Amino acid sequence: MKRAPTPTVGAQLTTVKLRGLLVKAGRSRYIDDHAVALRSVFTSEQLRQPPQIEEAMGIHLVALLHQLDAGCDAERQLGEAVAERFTAHPDASIITSFPGLSVVSGARLLGEIGDDRSRFADARGLKAYAGAAPVTRASGRKTVVSHRRIKNNRLEAVGSSWTLASLRASPGARAHYDQRRAHGDWNRQAQRHLFNKFLGQLYHCLQTGRSFDEQAAFGGGGEGASLLAA
Repeated sequence: MKRAPTPTVGAQLTTVKLRGLLVKAGRSRYIDDHAVALRSVFTSEQLRQPPQIEEAMGIHLVALLHQLDAGCDAERQLGEAVAERFTAHPDASIITSFPGLSVVSGARLLGEIGDDRSRFADARGLKAYAGAAPVTRASGRKTVVSHRRIKNNRLEAVGSSWTLASLRASPGARAHYDQRRAHGDWNRQAQRHLFNKFLGQLYHCLQTGRSFDEQAAFGGGGEGASLLAA
């Protein structure tokens, strides 16, 4: 878009130049066809602004693209810094062993729960802090189970992306999610239930120094399964 910020400039680009721009942008398939199609679009009749307004809009567009490039560059630098520091942490290998957690999401998770092993007395405390554990209220013969409202919202946001990514990375997580959906849970309820399960497993793994094990977590048998089935 920097090379064709206005229709006038775009119409001056030849098919050869468009082909070169497509290659420079990383395209590798159907380059000739796309170059011809773009050339046809740029040279076709279309509604236009007066020349001075069109030029001003083109300048504005290029300025916005520079801001976007700066934001992308800052995001890249921040991601590299996070990866460098997070991977040096002793808990990094355990956290990223869980399906659906990357270096960035793992760093966010660690930033919210910390590395103080005594911070949460048990897995239930961590689940409550993350908003994954439901709240049960009983009054007489009536019992109401509802979603926890007081929680760490940033940690809950990590859980949402974590569980969604885990559905492709872990057959056990996928089966657990599908089972909850078949049970009648809405999408967010099923994700929250899976997040709750993952947190119990994460608490145990961090306390014992063990990495995530798919069979132990979702296999349904053995001592490891009983330890991780929180």
